[in-house]
Amino acid sequence: MKKLLFISLIAVLLASCGGGDNGELVGVYSKSWKEPKPYGMLYIKRGSFTMGQNDQDANWAMTSQSRTVSLDAFWMDETEITNGEYKQFVYWVRDSIAREKLSAVDESYKISQDKKGNELKTPVLNWKKKIPWTKANEDLQSALDSMFYMDEDAIDFERQLNGNILMYKYGWVDYVQAAKKENKFDVLRGSYNRSTAGLGKTKDSADVMIRKDTSYTNEEGHIINQTVYRELKKRSDFISVKRVNIYPDTLCWIRDFTYAYNEPYMKLYFAHPGYGEYPVVGVSWEQAQAFCHWRSYLFNSYQVSHKGVRVQDYRLPTEAEWEYAARGDKDLSMYPWGGNYIRTAKGCFLANFKPQRGNYTDDGYLITARVASYPPNEFGLYDMAGNVAEWTSSAYHESNYSFVHDMNPNYEYNAKSSDPDVLRRKVIRGGSWKDVGIFLQCGVRTYEYQNENRSFLGFRCVRSYIGMD
Repeated sequence: MKKLLFISLIAVLLASCGGGDNGELVGVYSKSWKEPKPYGMLYIKRGSFTMGQNDQDANWAMTSQSRTVSLDAFWMDETEITNGEYKQFVYWVRDSIAREKLSAVDESYKISQDKKGNELKTPVLNWKKKIPWTKANEDLQSALDSMFYMDEDAIDFERQLNGNILMYKYGWVDYVQAAKKENKFDVLRGSYNRSTAGLGKTKDSADVMIRKDTSYTNEEGHIINQTVYRELKKRSDFISVKRVNIYPDTLCWIRDFTYAYNEPYMKLYFAHPGYGEYPVVGVSWEQAQAFCHWRSYLFNSYQVSHKGVRVQDYRLPTEAEWEYAARGDKDLSMYPWGGNYIRTAKGCFLANFKPQRGNYTDDGYLITARVASYPPNEFGLYDMAGNVAEWTSSAYHESNYSFVHDMNPNYEYNAKSSDPDVLRRKVIRGGSWKDVGIFLQCGVRTYEYQNENRSFLGFRCVRSYIGMD
């Protein structure tokens, strides 16, 4: 009997060592993998540079502290996000809302079973089912009509989409809070709650509170984004949720300029195909963040569905990444093109900005220019100076160069719903079509409030590079 047990034990041990490794440590590796080059993006190699002003700081009449920092490699959009690219986001949200409304009338607009016929826990939208925008029966047409201005709200000869309904909901894990020592999961107790010693015994403490962004609909049907504090009990408590109206604010063309006739831009700049290759404007920092989340979902969901591998998320560049990319591997260069002047030797301007007082047109354009209208920098990036200023992910602080790390430096702050406006400032870079030449310099920094929409402010995305090549 003992002999049989001994033989069985050996068989179990041999079976557990299977896989052809002969009992050696061989590791678990996948096949050779190369990160797919994202469409419309350029590879920015890792490196170090001197971050900060190269000339007098005209904004505050004093020079910000400069320091040498190092950055990891990343991908960056070759140009600013255009109206056409952002419109893809708008249409995706529009079509997802339409399918959700149509599914209440026709169940085929949702998929409730997987390919094997098993019931899905949560039905998903059927993107293969076409939306009958022009030819629909009465019930389907009624569902679609609710997405457009009707009756007294309609003032044009054609139906206009109600931009107020284009809400994009997304969630993210707050890794900053998750990394705090007091929020660490206690594997011995199987709980997030801390233990406190008192009167010779240990008792549970229920004061592990974390902040969380939530989104809900109030009694009037309005969507409210609010910051709350909750007791930390499970991992999902680190997940925050937000809803953002993603349609650009076209009224910014009128709001930004007093006593100016900019109504034609307000009506057509985003909607008309003639402006498709121009940089999108009227997009707040919050809307740009939502765009980055959608772009990540769009790419990674395609990768997974085609048996690919997820990549890093798309995001806004940090302030340091933006400046490094703008300098084009030319440390201490004043402008992205490397020189100290805004004109070529032949007198041609090198960017779209405001050349003289009251004169916007000497550079060839009145407002924005079609992207890539001027030569790129050494990295191949277009419009890193002028055209539109660009959002970064970094929060604005007058002295953040003094306390950020010298490796991948960044200062971020997720403003609470109750915070004052001064804590909603985000760094913008690059200058715009309405700015004077000082703002075109690589080291000049200024800010805008994260919920503001401006006719001179756009963005571009980056994606961290995977690997050490």
